[in-house]
Amino acid sequence: MFEILVGLQVKDDATYAEYRAHMLPLLKAHGGSFIIDMRVSEVLKSPEDKPINRLFSIRFPSVEQHDAFFAHSEYKAVRAKYFEPSVAETSRIARYQVLT
Repeated sequence: MFEILVGLQVKDDATYAEYRAHMLPLLKAHGGSFIIDMRVSEVLKSPEDKPINRLFSIRFPSVEQHDAFFAHSEYKAVRAKYFEPSVAETSRIARYQVLT
């Protein structure tokens, strides 16, 4: 299994909720799922000098399914319509293999 950990600075919660609603069926179709999803009230340390108010991890069965999801044309359209206008900053914190 393969997982990513991402921090965001969401500036428009309503539009970001639309993004999540539209991308979730695509994520599931690629075998992906949210493992952690939280709102952040205070960041004490971060690997990047960017504000973060959301933190989440997404797990995929493989790196190939991760790559296919993010390269998918339907996902890219959803991202452009909802994610880009609703998120001010993105911090890609980690990518890792999950050991079971």
